[in-house]
Amino acid sequence: MGLELTGLKSERPMTKTKPFDAAKYLTSAQSQTELLNDAFASGEAAYIANALGVIARARGMTEVAREAGVTREALYKSLSEEGDPRLTTLLGVARALGLKLVAQAA
Repeated sequence: MGLELTGLKSERPMTKTKPFDAAKYLTSAQSQTELLNDAFASGEAAYIANALGVIARARGMTEVAREAGVTREALYKSLSEEGDPRLTTLLGVARALGLKLVAQAA
């Protein structure tokens, strides 16, 4: 015999939440660098793309897109969690963000 809960109303109002956007809190170059270093250390392409997207939003996506030579919409798509940016986009974004990519032996 199961307990049926349909039709019951909570006495408490539902809590409304807002989506968390890390870009609002990554305002310093140091915090942005730490995020990107962590993403690169993970080796996960989706995390790297997402981290670059967060940093680009923190610095102003329109300006970063212009400096990277891509449209804002294309940059949002490329740097989303589902995105897979081309190498030229990655290098353009790094240049626009003032980042220097360096290879280091593991």
